[in-house]
Amino acid sequence: QVQLVESGGGLVQPGGSLRLSCAASGSIRSIYVMAWYRQAPGKQRELVARISSGGSTNYADSVKERFTISRDNAKNTVYLQMNSLKPEDTAVYYCQMGVVGFIGASDYWGQGTQVTVSS
Repeated sequence: QVQLVESGGGLVQPGGSLRLSCAASGSIRSIYVMAWYRQAPGKQRELVARISSGGSTNYADSVKERFTISRDNAKNTVYLQMNSLKPEDTAVYYCQMGVVGFIGASDYWGQGTQVTVSS
């Protein structure tokens, strides 16, 4: 079993910044991919950013040059630094990890953290 715990969401004014964190614990041998997704009301969940075990990253066009994803492999933690936030960034943000455990590989999701951008 693997658990992902997210933190860092909240209310911020347009142009502000937030940093999300997601820490994994449990039966982990390695984590080959870490990612952040978001889901706004009435919309489908979408990929925000992804980082591989080697550090390669990719971003949704809507967040490029504003958001930065990073990972700390020693802590099994992924971060999302969000700058220049816009009202359209308002959503529930979920972390996702591809984990190799002791009996195979599976995808795991965090519980979600609300980010609201409003004046």
